[in-house]
Amino acid sequence: MLRIACPWCGPRDETEFVNGGEVPAARPDERCSDAEWTAHLFEHDNVRGALRERWLHAWGCRRWFDARRDTVSHAILAIGEIEDGAR
Repeated sequence: MLRIACPWCGPRDETEFVNGGEVPAARPDERCSDAEWTAHLFEHDNVRGALRERWLHAWGCRRWFDARRDTVSHAILAIGEIEDGAR
């Protein structure tokens, strides 16, 4: 089981968290096509190695944060508040 260090509550078991998926590089413009919006929501790189993800501390403070996790070893490499401009 992973131990994830919530930026506000400290280390907790992974069962308290929900993975929100990969953080996309940039949100498309509001005038984008349906195909572009679909690609933004559902088409991801599925990288092997370090990946920036969004996590929710669902059974704690209920706040979202960013984490960098190694997709091979599942090791948490870094955790922090959601970066400005990232959605």
